[in-house]
Amino acid sequence: MKLSDIMSHADLSGYAEVVLLLFLAVFIAVTLRTFAPSRSRELDQVARLPLDDDGVHVPRLQEPRS
Repeated sequence: MKLSDIMSHADLSGYAEVVLLLFLAVFIAVTLRTFAPSRSRELDQVARLPLDDDGVHVPRLQEPRS
């Protein structure tokens, strides 16, 4: 008996549909959360970070190892 025979008789085709629906639900949830009107202020602030000169980030020097 081949492995392909075993897998074809296992009737696992329903799992692919369940996973597809789960992926679609998560994708829609992430998309809605990303483009929600309540997050527009936060997204505007993040979009301006590369151009913002007020908040200069100074990297912390690593201490020498002993």
